[in-house]
Amino acid sequence: MNRSFIFLWACAAAWFVSAEEPVSFNDSIRPLFNKHCTACHGGVQQAADISFAYRDSVLPPEGYLVEPGDPEASILIERVLSEDPDERMPPPEHGEALTDVEVDLLNRWIRQGASWSEHWAYENPVAATLPAPKNMDWCREPLDRFVIARLENEGLAPAEDEQPQRWLRRVTLDLTGLPPTQKERSEFLQHVQRRGDLAYADVVDELLARSSFGERWASVWLDQVRYADSKGLGLDARRNIWKYRDWVIDAFNDDLPFDRFTIKQLAGDLLPNRTIDDLIATAAHRNTQTCEEGGTDDEEFRVMAVLDRVNTTWQTWQGVTFGCVQCHSHPYDPFRHEEYYQFAAFFNNTADSDLNEDWPSVQAPLDRKDYEAASELDAEIDALRRQLWQAEYPVVTDDDRWTPLRDFDVSSSNATKVTVDSKPDHDEFRTVDTITQNLAITVESPLPEELESLTALRLTAMPLDPEKAIADSEWGFVLSHIQAELVVQGEEKPRSIELARVVSDEPNPFYDPQTTLNPKSNRGFAAYSRIHHSRSAAFVLKSPMQIPHGARIRLTLRHRVFLLGSFSLVIKRGRIDVTDDNSLTQIVESADLIKQREQLKKLQAARSKIASTSVPVLANREPHLKRPTHVFARGLFLTKDKAVTAGTPQSLPPLPEPEHADRLAMANWLVSQENPLTARVTVNRIWARLFGVGLVASEEDFGSSGEMPSHPKLLDDLAVRFRSDMAWSQKELIREIVLSSTYRQSSAIRKELLTTDATNRLLARGPRHRLSAEMVRDQALAISGLLSDKMHGKPVHPPIPGGVWRPFAGGDKWSTPKKGDPERYRRSIYTYTKRSIPFPMFAAFDAPSREFCAPRRLRSNTPLQALMTLNDQTFIECSEAFAKRMIESSDTDEDRLHAGFVMATCREPSEGELKDLTTLLASLGESDEQVKFTSVANVLLNLDEVLTK
Repeated sequence: MNRSFIFLWACAAAWFVSAEEPVSFNDSIRPLFNKHCTACHGGVQQAADISFAYRDSVLPPEGYLVEPGDPEASILIERVLSEDPDERMPPPEHGEALTDVEVDLLNRWIRQGASWSEHWAYENPVAATLPAPKNMDWCREPLDRFVIARLENEGLAPAEDEQPQRWLRRVTLDLTGLPPTQKERSEFLQHVQRRGDLAYADVVDELLARSSFGERWASVWLDQVRYADSKGLGLDARRNIWKYRDWVIDAFNDDLPFDRFTIKQLAGDLLPNRTIDDLIATAAHRNTQTCEEGGTDDEEFRVMAVLDRVNTTWQTWQGVTFGCVQCHSHPYDPFRHEEYYQFAAFFNNTADSDLNEDWPSVQAPLDRKDYEAASELDAEIDALRRQLWQAEYPVVTDDDRWTPLRDFDVSSSNATKVTVDSKPDHDEFRTVDTITQNLAITVESPLPEELESLTALRLTAMPLDPEKAIADSEWGFVLSHIQAELVVQGEEKPRSIELARVVSDEPNPFYDPQTTLNPKSNRGFAAYSRIHHSRSAAFVLKSPMQIPHGARIRLTLRHRVFLLGSFSLVIKRGRIDVTDDNSLTQIVESADLIKQREQLKKLQAARSKIASTSVPVLANREPHLKRPTHVFARGLFLTKDKAVTAGTPQSLPPLPEPEHADRLAMANWLVSQENPLTARVTVNRIWARLFGVGLVASEEDFGSSGEMPSHPKLLDDLAVRFRSDMAWSQKELIREIVLSSTYRQSSAIRKELLTTDATNRLLARGPRHRLSAEMVRDQALAISGLLSDKMHGKPVHPPIPGGVWRPFAGGDKWSTPKKGDPERYRRSIYTYTKRSIPFPMFAAFDAPSREFCAPRRLRSNTPLQALMTLNDQTFIECSEAFAKRMIESSDTDEDRLHAGFVMATCREPSEGELKDLTTLLASLGESDEQVKFTSVANVLLNLDEVLTK
């Protein structure tokens, strides 16, 4: 074969390939792999070590299934075409053979070079060139050009503009969760006549500035972060976390940029010069559930909370089903099993655990005017407390100062057995088997002969199995009281050793170690409630004590704390060291330290005068007490595999500074310019709340198994501009959407759309869907005139049906204010949310229980909803109050009915509608006027038009 022929053959082959229609990997090949291959060769099962979720498993240099450019040499083609049932893929027992069309797609893809691309959502969005549609005059905002271009391509026309009053109702409900008043309607219609489109912009700006904006949009966010006023599992007792709900409301009203909104919630405690607001924001991840049921293991539920934080973070900010990776690599997306636990490491070293106290917490002032002063005091207190600790703590860690005790005699106050383990250089006491409650352990030992005086003693508490406990912690301890005595030969009574100061190994412990010196205390030096590492504290004498020859020291360690009915927090293994180092006396006598302690007390006293409420927040453990993070084999926390460090998945951009891999670095990564998902997911969430469905319908899944965007370039353009041009302003994004021609369209469905776009994915008409649960209730309260405009504060208890409230925790009372009390008619966002007993009206209208992150609410249409709006006590009271408003509006029934219809629907009634209402009123007979109009009001509040946006 001569060179000329080879050249011509190569040219012909190249022409043939170039003439083929290009095959998109994401559009055609990835779905094909997901359909036929990933069940056996995906993230869960990787038969023959092959996974079609990863490029390097299929293509060279590591993969061997495909030879780019050469289908005939590709094992993949050979196996899908094989007629041998033992060779064919997929095997006959696992599915049908590929169709001719699918095989052709594979052949063409390989022939064209087997280009592999990441799923669209994992590629960074790029600002699109704005389309130039024929109907440019229709476009009011940049987003309209994408919509009309798509409609023109589909041969469809947009709908006409909605009637001004109906648009006003739509936008007022969307932005504030409340309907417009009659006055607002009249003024808007007048402004439209005078100012045209400017009137629309004016009303949107005014709505965005209302405090009710934050109350409406905070509800959307609280679904994501599973906010509730109760703890969830077990007794589902109350959790005092309402200050976080108020923080979210204020953040929306202040238009806190979404990047800062993100960082504060995920890592506000790690910010420099953090404020009380920054700490309250971190309560977003203290919405995890805790279990107070007796006999449970708090470590199990602490781990569950950590994993819930991982899943919630990925669902809320990344829109990806990352939770699948807890047990195995993702079936379809490029996330490996160990990467789940690398991300979990960001949360694994917070100080909270599965306990009743909800520690750590911040004291949040009840009055916002006190926030600045309280923040300044807290900063001074924290700095001074750490300064004192740093001055004192080195004595605990300096082993050269200490001499270990040997030759222990041990005993216990009850049936608990205590024994002694002799080590080469020291002795240890150790409990054996069952631990009883209220245990006192007495340890007596001769003092070292070389010691002439005693200035301090050091207690080191250890897990029973120190090596294993680092990965699998044991129950910790609380040393409620320590009594120290000197036993001198020839003296009948031991001499009391007066201890004056406790120096523990952490600066901000849950229990104050100083209380260990109080004989009546139940608190003190502690590893609460788990112990991973050895824990040490030094007990400094008030003044040096001379040691007579042959004297012995006797220590009594009292433990009075037990958890969940059965777990006694006892030092199960310990050693004791002593010292005669006179420099330790300075810890007690130093004038500088005394002055700092006095100053600390003054600051704490000043802080205590600011009326506050406790809010659970995030806080990190000290570095020397850091927990390791392990991969869980098959997702079970008891079966730990290899240790991992904090990190992000390899398929996404890396952390900007991997050497600083903490929660703050992770939060910054989420909102970095390189993260492909956060801006898209946020834009899509806002779009979905306004249009009823997102540009990506599967809000919870932007991954390979989710739905493709209806308008990919529009989504990406909005995402890019949201994080750059709009500087993450949610208000600016919402403003552009609601002022667009797309949003302003009439929602009436046209005949041609019933077959081509019944679900409005092409956006050929305006949005129309049922109101959310909160809007249904708040609108009824607003129309009736009952709605309270009070903001913030503790959760309230509106009326509920009898027999609903049967909480496990007896102290959790549902105290409904009396009829007429404004607290009875607060906005729905302030209603007490108990996970185990959802508010009945909200549950009927599809509100989530808030046990887990709820990326979107799936709307239903059931008889329960009608029964609720017709018979629920709140709606009955709304009907009564609405009737009164109608009666007071005029002296004639016709005018009253007219006014009522306008108040309910925000539009004028037709002659037929007014006639129907008149007939209804007449049919009610000669009964009391209030009773008749109450029935009419009930009908108006239940109109489909009223319950629908």
